[in-house]
Amino acid sequence: MSESWPRSGDAPRIYDVDANDPDSRLIDRSSMDADSMRQIGEIMAALHALRTAEERLSEASLAYMKLGRNDMRAIHFLIVTGNSGAIATPGQVAAHLSISTASTTKLLDRLERAGHITRSTHPDDRRAIALAVTPSTREAAIETVGRQQAKRFHAAARLTPSEREVVARFITDMARELDVSGEAWASGGAPEGT
Repeated sequence: MSESWPRSGDAPRIYDVDANDPDSRLIDRSSMDADSMRQIGEIMAALHALRTAEERLSEASLAYMKLGRNDMRAIHFLIVTGNSGAIATPGQVAAHLSISTASTTKLLDRLERAGHITRSTHPDDRRAIALAVTPSTREAAIETVGRQQAKRFHAAARLTPSEREVVARFITDMARELDVSGEAWASGGAPEGT
């Protein structure tokens, strides 16, 4: 068991399992020792710190670029597609963002008006539109948001190969555990017992 909370004047240890699930309704921890529980709480707190840093970076990048989330996601997609030597199309942007073609058209119109992208005839299919990020937007994205995002690489590079395998396995497992695609409540279904 971790140390008890709350004590007068203490902030909650918001990621302690004991504080979130005092009656073990969600997590059977009867076979877990106190040190294991402490370590798991530290991992949950570290994940929170990462999410917070990512949210701050996202908010700062949106404000700096004066764009919305899907706008930034589209620009990132176009940069990566261009970097890989491929030609992006509106249909690919729509699929990447999981939005309708009408919404994609509005998004691309907005990005083009703001000088972030160009549209041209696709060189391999004259019926299709080719999309590209303008040089000024590419440079602004790389030198600000891109440079900050690249720091993730440095953190991963500081790990040993075996540590990277453990971290990758943990993050993949965590993503799988958190996936709500099969949960009725997450898709607008009524909660059980109602």
